[in-house]
Amino acid sequence: MDPEIAALAGTAGTTLVTLLATDTWHSVRDRVVALWQRARPDRAPAVAAELDVTRAELLGARAAGDEAVEAEMGAEWQGRIRRLLTAHPELAGELRTLLAELAPDAAVAPTVTQHATASGQAHVYQAGRDMRISGADGS
Repeated sequence: MDPEIAALAGTAGTTLVTLLATDTWHSVRDRVVALWQRARPDRAPAVAAELDVTRAELLGARAAGDEAVEAEMGAEWQGRIRRLLTAHPELAGELRTLLAELAPDAAVAPTVTQHATASGQAHVYQAGRDMRISGADGS
């Protein structure tokens, strides 16, 4: 599985479910359904209905104080979106744009690729963010 698609699907699934409980849910639903419409027009009506059911169940779970349901729904939609992107990777850019427009605070991580080669007694240190290396003397 492509790690970039998996990360994007994870962010999208969580963000989608969160946004379904907001006042913008109609717009969110319509834009997500549009993704399916382009890739799998036969599935688009079913996806719209599934999003409506997800919203109703989410609102009911929130009213009952059941926080686990939201995480489960996020995971379900993550899987659906991952499968869509795996079959249609050309939609990844459109999904990123959608997330940026609908949830600008959602952290869509950039792709980071690191390569290193060490030989002999060399050491390689790589980090995707901050790194602190202390010597033997504690400095």
